[in-house]
Amino acid sequence: MVDLGADWLHVDVMDGHFVPNLTLGAPVVASLRKHTDAFLDVHLMVTNPENWVKDFAKAGADMYTFHLEAAAAPDDAHSLCPDTPHQAVADLCAGVRRAGMHAGIALKPATPVELVVPYVAAGLVDMVLIMTVEPGFGGQSFMPHAAAKAALLRSKFPDLHIQVDGGLAPDTVDRAAAAGANVIVAGSAIFGASQPAEVISALRASVTAAATSGKPAH
Repeated sequence: MVDLGADWLHVDVMDGHFVPNLTLGAPVVASLRKHTDAFLDVHLMVTNPENWVKDFAKAGADMYTFHLEAAAAPDDAHSLCPDTPHQAVADLCAGVRRAGMHAGIALKPATPVELVVPYVAAGLVDMVLIMTVEPGFGGQSFMPHAAAKAALLRSKFPDLHIQVDGGLAPDTVDRAAAAGANVIVAGSAIFGASQPAEVISALRASVTAAATSGKPAH
């Protein structure tokens, strides 16, 4: 994928608990690191994401993105608010950075984007991942209303990395790019294409066009 034009390699990690699917873990990331210098962007769809920071740092991950919904204990998730950082989430962000990785926070489609604002405002995260499908399985349809969350973040934080993941393809990426997304994740659209390099090029072109047309995407 890197040879075909991808800037980052996005690795989904699922535990069969936070989401119903079960996928690869730190050993696969470690194996990838042996074969590439590419930026390894790891998306943790797991319960208790604090338990895996050291493993993925040791494996060579560059970005450690965990779900806001999982970082607070289930019986304490109600205390997430748009005004002040939740201590457990803030501590996890700090722990990720201490381990030598960039910290990212992911949001499910139904999670209000305002809940991530205090962490960005406090300088605790390097990227926000907006899910435009329900996490857990590939091949789902893009949810444009979820992508619209990027617009609020971009208006408040012009330099923030905003990643959009789910159902992205040449015919859907413009909505995400126009809203302010500058990091695009695509799976099925690339791996199912006869010319994957052309798909990667089209996705990049959409983000570039949004940026040069006066949109704040990067």
